[in-house]
Amino acid sequence: MRPIDACPCGSEAQFGRCCLPLHRGESLAATAEQLMRSRYSAYAVGDLDYVWQTWHPKTRPDALTPTDGLTWIGLEIVDTVDGQPGEDTGEVEFRARYRQGQQPGTSHERSRFAVRAGRWFYLDGEIFD
Repeated sequence: MRPIDACPCGSEAQFGRCCLPLHRGESLAATAEQLMRSRYSAYAVGDLDYVWQTWHPKTRPDALTPTDGLTWIGLEIVDTVDGQPGEDTGEVEFRARYRQGQQPGTSHERSRFAVRAGRWFYLDGEIFD
């Protein structure tokens, strides 16, 4: 994905002005929602290192592996609770649309986030059917 392309997170901003600077470590997410959107974008562009680095050390897996044939195609933010600058926790509920091969699907989750050492991290999430 090129920096001038639309950001996968759905913000309508260019990738190079939205999530890419977070992926590159040039800036940090200011809110839980911004971190959630940047993590979705990282999945969409295949940057699993960023996903792993933004996962809270107490809950993250040892490693992440890509899912063959999975393409992320859209993000909808359903709800946010807290997670603003100056707060320590937040929740973001979202629906992420994907296609695996020719089969469409949706991942619906309420994610929990926490600040550690001045940075937002993904803790865990409740997945809905």
